Amino acid sequence: MKQHSLKTLAAAVVLSAASVGAFAQNIAIVNGKAVPKARMDVLAQQLAGAGRPVTPEMEPQLREEVIAREVFMQEAQKQGLDASDDYRNQIELARQAILIRTLFENYRKTHPVTDADVQAEYDKFVAANGGKEYKARHILVETEDQAKKILADLKKGAKFEDIAKKQSKDPGSGANGGDLDWANPASFVPEFSEAMIKLNKGEMTQVPVKSQFGYHIIRVDDIRQAQLPKLEEVKPQVTQQLQQQRLQKYQEELRAKAKVE
Repeated sequence: MKQHSLKTLAAAVVLSAASVGAFAQNIAIVNGKAVPKARMDVLAQQLAGAGRPVTPEMEPQLREEVIAREVFMQEAQKQGLDASDDYRNQIELARQAILIRTLFENYRKTHPVTDADVQAEYDKFVAANGGKEYKARHILVETEDQAKKILADLKKGAKFEDIAKKQSKDPGSGANGGDLDWANPASFVPEFSEAMIKLNKGEMTQVPVKSQFGYHIIRVDDIRQAQLPKLEEVKPQVTQQLQQQRLQKYQEELRAKAKVE
């Protein structure tokens, strides 16, 4: 009897240890079905990824949410809803979305943007946007005759800002007296830029400047060296832009290589 009791006790200890291990991996048993703790961990990761910090105090809420989902899922299965074509199609779309997201995340990890990449992109930006910036105004009209008339009025003492508000067909700057704010010459169409950079501070074009938009009368109010942000200020944006460009190229390459019949 004594030996039998010892065997029974040993078996109970083993079963107890196994039960403890199971509960360490599961957060609950719902209608006889184990709910793994991994589900709660994934839900927490999703919330964190969406910008909601997950604190220890939230664990009971997360546990209850996962349990509720299991209850509802079991009832849906009981009603046979998981056998419908609509359910299967949605599951397939969700599976694709998760797998594709994982593919792209893996690509970003294996093809990181380096500091050297960011520096090179910033140097290109500086080269394209450095030099002088111009604070200019313009009056845009449809015909050369209109532009010549305005030039004559300006030479007689008419105020540039007033004419721009009344006659310029550029809705963006016209309401502000023709003000184009500070800008690099590359921001404008070539004909406009070429005429503008020939002007000194306070000077105005003496003949209408024709572009694809119509006829311009340009006045330069001020000139300065380009005010560019420092690399440290734009590094996150440059990094993100490079990541997006590389991912876009990767997607295009995959699509181009695919045999579609």
